[in-house]
Amino acid sequence: MVSLFFNSAVDRLHSRFPLLVYGLAWTGLLTLAVALASFSPEIAFVSAISKACAAEGLRVPLDMPVCLPVHLFTKSPIDLIVPPIFAALVVAASAFVVRAVGLWENDALDLEGL
Repeated sequence: MVSLFFNSAVDRLHSRFPLLVYGLAWTGLLTLAVALASFSPEIAFVSAISKACAAEGLRVPLDMPVCLPVHLFTKSPIDLIVPPIFAALVVAASAFVVRAVGLWENDALDLEGL
């Protein structure tokens, strides 16, 4: 019942404002791509360093894992700069992929008749 209402609401919105629906859909997909690309390396790194290490040490994931003292790991000023740059690069790359695939080409032909 809810899916029928949702489908009819989306159909009505799509018939009135097709570019808005496409824009919202692609914004959602690009946001999901950025979230996956941003959190995947972080989750992999945290799972790699969370393994037990000798007294008060932190495991560094290298070819041969090394345990280093915790006091060597502090925040640096570059920690504020790198994540936004990485996110911007992922968004730009995903936008270029969407453009390269040409997902708008067929839709542009359909909209000309409106």
